[in-house]
Amino acid sequence: MRTALNDVKIRRAKKEDLPVLLEFEQGIIRDERPFDPTIAPDPIHYYPLDELIYSQDACVLVAEVNEQLVASGMARRWKSRAYLDHSEHGFLGFMYTRPSHRGQGINKLLVDELVQWCRSQQLFEVRLTVYSGNQSAVRAYEKAGFTSHIIEMRLPRNESEK
Repeated sequence: MRTALNDVKIRRAKKEDLPVLLEFEQGIIRDERPFDPTIAPDPIHYYPLDELIYSQDACVLVAEVNEQLVASGMARRWKSRAYLDHSEHGFLGFMYTRPSHRGQGINKLLVDELVQWCRSQQLFEVRLTVYSGNQSAVRAYEKAGFTSHIIEMRLPRNESEK
C-alpha cells in the first residue's frame, strides 16, 4: 500500500529506536553485499549508532508511518581532504528504507532534512557514497539533486591473495 507523504513523520532518532536501527543497518549490509565482495563476513556493523544518536557532530533521523519506523538516514561532520577548498563537509549515510516503503519519496524527505541539518552546521559541501552497480540508489540520489563526482575503482584480488 502506498504511503501519503503527509503521513510520514521525520524525527531525530532516540535510544529507544536502537533495536530497529540495528535491523536497518543489517538491511543495508545485506543489500550492499551483492555490490561488494570485500565486505567482511557477518557479524559486522557499519556505524556506531549509539554514539551517533548523541553526537553533536551528527544527525540521525528516522521516518515513521503510523508510529512504525520505516526508514533512516544520517548526516555527520566529516574532515575533507587537505587539498580541497573546504576543510569539512557533510557526509550522508545510513540511508535505509524498508522494502515495503521504497519508491514512495520517503528517502528524499530524509535527504532533504539531512541536507538542511548540514547547512545549519555551516557544512555547504554534502557528499555520500553509493555503489555504482546499485542503480536504484543512484537514481534516488540523483532525484535528490546529487551528481556523480568521483568514481573509486578497485583491482579485484586473485583467489590466492584472499
